[in-house]
Amino acid sequence: LQKLQNFRIAAPFSHKVVKDSAGNETIFIELKNPKRREFTVTETFNITRMEQVSGVDAKKAKSLSARDRNKLAPDLSANTHILVNDDTRKLAAEIVGKEKNSVVASRKIYDWVLANIDYWVKDPKNKKASPVGSSEYCLSSKTGNCTDFHSLYTSLSRSAGIPTRMVYGSFFKADLNQTDADQSYHCWPEFYVKGIGWVPNDVAVADLYTSGYEVNDTNERLVRLTTADGSHGANMAKVDYYFGNLDERRVTWSRGRDLILSPKPANTPLNAMTKAYVEIDGKAAGSDVWARKLTFSGKK
Repeated sequence: LQKLQNFRIAAPFSHKVVKDSAGNETIFIELKNPKRREFTVTETFNITRMEQVSGVDAKKAKSLSARDRNKLAPDLSANTHILVNDDTRKLAAEIVGKEKNSVVASRKIYDWVLANIDYWVKDPKNKKASPVGSSEYCLSSKTGNCTDFHSLYTSLSRSAGIPTRMVYGSFFKADLNQTDADQSYHCWPEFYVKGIGWVPNDVAVADLYTSGYEVNDTNERLVRLTTADGSHGANMAKVDYYFGNLDERRVTWSRGRDLILSPKPANTPLNAMTKAYVEIDGKAAGSDVWARKLTFSGKK
């Protein structure tokens, strides 16, 4: 949960705030025949972050009606890199069994992912992430980053008939307080339970609190920077916590995959809005052309 105040935009060109197909607000700037090679767009804001405690209770879960499923159809369907097909439905059925309660079924999927997938930062010499956040890659390689993890979780949840969506944001990491750096991004899923609402989890971060891997000189910094507070190591309480709850060290940027931006760019749909999107002469521009920095100052 977050409360945003005093949001300001400083840019050398005119800009406007628009919404994409998922309702996310984005800042749009268009330059025609620009005379300057470099420029900076700065967003400043005050944000109050609060721990998200869902109070997820299987006893409160209700069955979705046909009308509910129709309304939530985008969160039950496939995306470009989140598969929902006969194979994923078969695997989801094997994991969930005959369980009809969506909270219990979701926890079964959460536990299965924890037991079968390893976050790449555990063994960075031998494991790697996909560049797109792919459920197929994560399932076949048994590893990945947060987007791979949560694409697979979302794939299996949707295949089990549980509406699920992905959230993109960043951590306010204690080690990076007042540091002028990119600070990357993080994502987590939310699944919908009638009678409760949208319930968050973070199976990727929870994986770093499982046992069975060694923290050493090769992976210690990566593991530490991948969690919200820098802690790591076997901790079942943390594993349980991240099913239904989220720490306060997060900021949310966007929700959804396969986004249609407005105005519509040439590269449509956009896989996800993790940081920003830049297009030059009708072609997507990469990190060799633009950079994002996130600098924050917090009390904790």
